[in-house]
Amino acid sequence: MKITRRQPYYILICLFLGMCTLVHAQSKKQQELEERRQELRKEINQINKLMFKDKKEQKSAITVVEDLSYKMSVRQNLINVTNQQANLLTREINENQKTITHYRDRLKLLKDEYAKMIQRSYKSRSDQSKVMFLLSSTDFQQAYKRLQYIRQYANYQRKQSEEIKLQTERLQELNRLLLVKKDDKEKLIGDNRVAKVELEKELDEQRDLIASIKRNLSNYSSQIRKKEREAAQLDKEIEKIIREAMASSNRKAGKSTTSRTFSLTPEDKVLAANFTSNKGKLPWPVEEGVIKMRYGKHPSPIDRNISINSNGVRIATNKGEKVRTVYEGEVNSVIVPKNGNITIMIKHGNYFTVYKNLSKIYVKKGDKVSTKQVIGEVLTNKASGESILSFLVFKELQTQNPAHWIYKM
Repeated sequence: MKITRRQPYYILICLFLGMCTLVHAQSKKQQELEERRQELRKEINQINKLMFKDKKEQKSAITVVEDLSYKMSVRQNLINVTNQQANLLTREINENQKTITHYRDRLKLLKDEYAKMIQRSYKSRSDQSKVMFLLSSTDFQQAYKRLQYIRQYANYQRKQSEEIKLQTERLQELNRLLLVKKDDKEKLIGDNRVAKVELEKELDEQRDLIASIKRNLSNYSSQIRKKEREAAQLDKEIEKIIREAMASSNRKAGKSTTSRTFSLTPEDKVLAANFTSNKGKLPWPVEEGVIKMRYGKHPSPIDRNISINSNGVRIATNKGEKVRTVYEGEVNSVIVPKNGNITIMIKHGNYFTVYKNLSKIYVKKGDKVSTKQVIGEVLTNKASGESILSFLVFKELQTQNPAHWIYKM
């Protein structure tokens, strides 16, 4: 005769395993969100340090508006991520509460059943009763089965007792986790309140600046257009240099100089392949910096009718920050325009990395450079007070998004 009343036990096991799977998935998502939140907080700290550290330094209104726009976008991302965390915690809390309710119900069933077993056991608790139960057997086989039953029943009692203890501990742990999650949620909500207050202050400051700028909008717009024309002119010069390098490689290989691809030497092929294999793992071109403008077209925060085309990224950094190569290669060209903002182009097979807006350089055309080798210093604009490095990546004549190449950019 076998003990069959195990349904509560199995239900609890299934419930616990299901809860573990759900908790693991949610914990992983929560961890990812927390990592992203910490990255955004770190980025805001860097923005404050690199863009707003010196209140005495007079920046142009355009620069301040641009800096505020970027800072607000990062802060809004922080608020969004924190909201996601809080919402996920709400779901986790609700799931925990449901699980706790189920545990309590099942635990009550276990305890009720265990109490009944104890009562039955008490009524037949004497060793004499057990002996009489065995001796009253009609034959040896029946006596053996009755002995097995007594052992099974005793074992079942022990397991039920252990299970009650285990489920009680799990219930207590769930209650503890629930309190922790509620506390975490309150902290996140508090952080978001602070972030929203800061965002509102920044919006007010930006609105005031834009209002003052709009009084002379045409002048500011012409400044932006002038900067864009200068940037476009330099980009054309860079493309011209790449075409010349491409034609030269094809000429040496005895191919048509009109080809729009490089004829690579065996060494260049290896270099290009290694550069490609490091996609997403390359170091930053400066030790400390934040992205002020990303790759692609962006509306000007001053005049929405003007689009700013960014063929790379613009990195705000410290005054006099050292610029370093992101990968080994050869200095293909050093461009020194009339305004003195030096550009260095480094060739990596059929790839180029471009470092614009330098004040000093430590390399010359034809030099072999290694990864993270210092090649110059970032120029600080006297008018705007900014120290901005423009960084570009080309595959032949095609611009690439540097964020796809540089680690955590």
